[in-house]
Order: sequence, then structure tokens, then C-alpha cells
Amino acid sequence: MCGGSGGRARAEWPEHAIRWIVPFGPGGANDLIARLTGEAVSKRLRQPVVIENRPGAGAVVGTAVVAKAAADGHTFLISSSPVITNSLFLKNLPYADSELVPVGMIAVAPSVIVLHPGIPGANMAEFVAWAKAKGDKGVNWATAGSGTTPHFVAEMIRQATAVSLNIVPYRSGNDGVNAVLANSVAATSEASIIVLPQIAAGLLKPIATTYEKRISAYPSLATTAEQGFPTVRIGHWAGLFAPRGTPQAIIERMNVELQTAVRSAEVHEKLTPTGIEIAPGSVSDFVAFISSERQRLGALAANMGEGR
Repeated sequence: MCGGSGGRARAEWPEHAIRWIVPFGPGGANDLIARLTGEAVSKRLRQPVVIENRPGAGAVVGTAVVAKAAADGHTFLISSSPVITNSLFLKNLPYADSELVPVGMIAVAPSVIVLHPGIPGANMAEFVAWAKAKGDKGVNWATAGSGTTPHFVAEMIRQATAVSLNIVPYRSGNDGVNAVLANSVAATSEASIIVLPQIAAGLLKPIATTYEKRISAYPSLATTAEQGFPTVRIGHWAGLFAPRGTPQAIIERMNVELQTAVRSAEVHEKLTPTGIEIAPGSVSDFVAFISSERQRLGALAANMGEGR
């Protein structure tokens, strides 16, 4: 990450409203996290934090806006795994990964593996046994497209169990969940905030969360690790990024304000009941996470054809 005129940045930043670009449409986990956190950060910085939804091309459109923005500390990206995985699957991206620098993790919407209620199995072991009994025919598994979190969960399950999962890509996570609700496919995994309402209504059957701990809003659901599948591990995280060249003093200041906002009762009490877990940390924590995930998911991506 690049340094800059630290004293000047500390004294004068922010000079005007700050844009947080969300590379997804309104209403999803990242959008909710951005709006609640942005409001709290705005109060601390005494400048508006304006949320701009720039969806398109699997988060490429909004990400490119920030990658090419002025590095003056007034434009940031609220993104998730596509900031890592797009370059693993897509050629000719309009930006390079190096054009974005991590500022801080915000929160995680844990991924939940869900089945249509008519599918046998109440936990991972029973689902895997049923899937293995299907043999080469395999089990249809919905994703939100190539390289999305549900796609990675499928590959993690395949590597851990050798079951055959037939990847069925949809335009979005909501569409994938709707396919399971309609019994067009047997299973998927999706963010807690999306599936918990359908689980509560008995429309989806949860068998595990792939997060590192149980979901605060649904503590009865065991993790994949608790059920003997520790390598099936991923979450729908949201974090803040800045254009390369943003002064380090601004990055550090924004991280401090971000951590304080996320840890506040105001944000915590609004996010946690939806199934989202707060996950603040330092700049170095987020840099290490991004580096580790890029290496881990890159190794998985090498084996992930859309038809697997």
C-alpha cells in the first residue's frame, strides 16, 4: 500500500462527502452492511457517506469505478469475494487487483447450506450419504454464477467427500435460492440474511453453516467443521477498499472509524438479528485475510469448471 502526505491528510480529510460504491444492487447483504455502517461512519467523520449501487458483470462494473477513481480518500469500494475471485475466472478485466488496497473488514453474512425440504438428510453426513447414493447421476446444486460463494462451497464439498454435484448457474443468489424453493435443484448455499427467513418459514432445510462459528441469530445450526468437514469453510464477507495511492494516513483513519462504527451498539444491534456477524479488524488483519483467501481460493479455482 502506498504512503502519502500523512500530516496533511490527517488535518484536512475528509474535505467533502465520501462515496462508498457497492458493486451489487440494493437490498442484498453488502448493501445493508454499507448503509448501516456508512451512516455510523458519517456521524464520526462529520461528512456524508453516500452509498452508490453500481451493479453489473458480477461486481466488475462497480469495482472498476473505484479502481480508476482519484486516490484522494473520497471514494471507496464495499466489496466481497468477487474482488478476489473475478481475476481467477475472468479475462480482460478493466482493472488489476493491485489497483485496490484493503482498508478493513466490516462483517460476514455466514453461508448456509440449504436443501429443499423434500430432500433426505438433516445434516452434512446424511446429505453426503444421500448424494453418494446417487452415483454418477449426481445432485443438482444452484450457484449465483461461476466463481461465486455457492460455487466455491460446491467445490469444497466435492473435494472433501468426492460426491458428484452438478453445478446449475443462476443470475443471482436469490435466483438460486428460488430454484431450491421450487425444487428445480436440490441444494445450494447462500448468505444467512437471504435464507434465514425461508428457513424460519419451513420452506428451506438448513444442514450447516460454512462459517467458522455458529450464527448468533440461529445458534442451533452446527458448522461444517463441527460436523467433520473443516475444509468446507467460507463466508459472504464485506470489506472496504480504496484506490491504490490513497494516502496511508487516510486508510488508517478510515479503518479506525470503521472499526468503531461496526463495534457500536447501533450497528451491532441492527446487523446481528439479520444473521450477519460483525467482523472488524485492523488494516493489517484485512491485508492478511485477502492474501490468504486469494491463495486458498486460487487453489480451488484451478479445479472449478462450470459444469462440475
